[in-house]
Amino acid sequence: MARLPRIIIPGQPQHVIVRGNNRSEIFCCDADYRFYLEKLQAACKKHDCQVHAYVLMTNHVHLLITPFTEIGLSKTLQMLGRYYVQYFNYCYQRTGTLWEGRYKAALIDSKAYLLTCIRGYAE
Repeated sequence: MARLPRIIIPGQPQHVIVRGNNRSEIFCCDADYRFYLEKLQAACKKHDCQVHAYVLMTNHVHLLITPFTEIGLSKTLQMLGRYYVQYFNYCYQRTGTLWEGRYKAALIDSKAYLLTCIRGYAE
């Protein structure tokens, strides 16, 4: 079955979730978190996205991010994933995929949902 296209509205915030394959660790030390955030910043700058909030858990990531072009979000996450997987596989002498399928993304379509996401990130 074909994948359904994502709904992307430039300027509309999205709640994005990326999980480790089989919910395994994707961050093992502080350097991993720093590298991920550096590459997230670079990818957002290159592909015209803005991160408003984030949570980096040991086995998954939550992002509150606004793309300003139709392809900005997918290009940002593609670039970030490529850099991070290469880094992680090199550091931990492993091969293969790190992510569990495609990233999940939901439009933030109300102030209530936006505030719920932000409150969740702050806890």
